[in-house]
Amino acid sequence: MTVPFEQQYEDVLQNIEFAIVSTYRENPEVSDWSVEAALDGLIRSYQAENTGRSAPAPRLSELEQTLYERVRAVCEWRLGREQLSAANDQPQIPEMAAKTLDEIIACLKRIRTSVKRWHKSGGRRGYLDFVSQYIH
Repeated sequence: MTVPFEQQYEDVLQNIEFAIVSTYRENPEVSDWSVEAALDGLIRSYQAENTGRSAPAPRLSELEQTLYERVRAVCEWRLGREQLSAANDQPQIPEMAAKTLDEIIACLKRIRTSVKRWHKSGGRRGYLDFVSQYIH
């Protein structure tokens, strides 16, 4: 029996969504479009890396760049490349099994699909308002 994608990668999806929602809570002007732009940039960047190409620098607004950097930090941590730190520079979260680029790309694409679905039914912040209910 195969495990559904959301179940198999629940922790990674939650980590990425936490970075998105925390940015939204700090910057209420963030919209679903901002999230989608940041995710698109990350997906292109990781796909380029996966095929040995250099990724073009994404053209993002300041808010989109903030989202991009925060989500990228989580992805880099889940890839086993970086350690997340607390404010006092002590390791915040213990290391865990690294994910592959393909897994991270698939997770980013899954969240992007969710952004599009909830945006369509909920408007400008449909995804952000939906996912915020589940991230504490």
